[in-house]
Amino acid sequence: MSFNIALNFEDGVTRFISCNAGEKILDAAYRQKVNLPMDCSDGVCGTCKCHCASGEYALGEDYLEEALSEEETEQRQVLTCQMVPHSDCVIDVPVSASACKTGIGSFQGSVIRCNALSPSAIEMVVEPEKGIDFLPGQYVNIQVPGTAQVRAYSFSSLPGDTQASFLIRNVPDGLMSTWLSQHAKAGEPLTLTGPMGSFYLRPVQRPIVMLAGGTGLAPFLAMLKKLAQHPVNQPITLLYGVTKECDLVMTETLDELARQLTNFSWLPVVTDAESACAQKGFVTDHFNDALLNEGDVDVYLCGPPPMVDAVLRTLQERQITPASFHYEKFAPGQKAEQPAAA
Repeated sequence: MSFNIALNFEDGVTRFISCNAGEKILDAAYRQKVNLPMDCSDGVCGTCKCHCASGEYALGEDYLEEALSEEETEQRQVLTCQMVPHSDCVIDVPVSASACKTGIGSFQGSVIRCNALSPSAIEMVVEPEKGIDFLPGQYVNIQVPGTAQVRAYSFSSLPGDTQASFLIRNVPDGLMSTWLSQHAKAGEPLTLTGPMGSFYLRPVQRPIVMLAGGTGLAPFLAMLKKLAQHPVNQPITLLYGVTKECDLVMTETLDELARQLTNFSWLPVVTDAESACAQKGFVTDHFNDALLNEGDVDVYLCGPPPMVDAVLRTLQERQITPASFHYEKFAPGQKAEQPAAA
């Protein structure tokens, strides 16, 4: 038996390692050429101290309190030289990946298909050379074929799937958008680097509110698919905001997820005043007291910068401080280079 361990470095890089039953995290990392911080490796110095964000583990008793206090253990601080996992775990490492002599992973893949789901969104499905491990909500950088430029896109698929999918905003004259709409063909090779990002699903301990703007829906699809595999008892609500009704995509997938997760519900919110949608305006117009649960709620937000700023401002005005608040802003990439004039 072995466990999948996600090492989240402070520069946003995530590296996955395999840890055998009974093996210490530090030993497993070294075995896979990841030099986690250490000095004594005997539970004396505290140099290898990290934070276990999720998962079950044992520390044993072979360490000094000067290296790891009782208060720190209650906060799920761990010494990787003493930590033996009992499940898959996520560990926050307080140094950069380069300091541990490791780096961001690079993968090859090929395009399976590209579908225009709406005037504003394109779905790209890729077959990676091998299953890509990531935390639901994370992203990869994808190199735009024929250029040295990369664009960051969140997975909308499950970790380890044989196919990786992405929701991509269709930006007029955008570098990736232009390639997808005019040049992409099945079998086209791609280079992906990652995974990266601190926006990912945490252990579910209280009600969850998900706020998606446009193609910011992508990471929530990955999170919800993961939750469908391991259902939880807490209510989960998604507010999905778009400009026009035609911008709503993957609604059948959301409906299917709602059937699989009986405690999950979602509501579309459309800015266009002429829309037939029952919820008009912005997602912040639909924050009710029940949804915010007096702050005893975990909020996840992914959308364009103005949406993120509006949500932060609204919560501040209503004097609501969520138990945890995780957000990711996204902005369009640069435009494609225009051909030189004849």
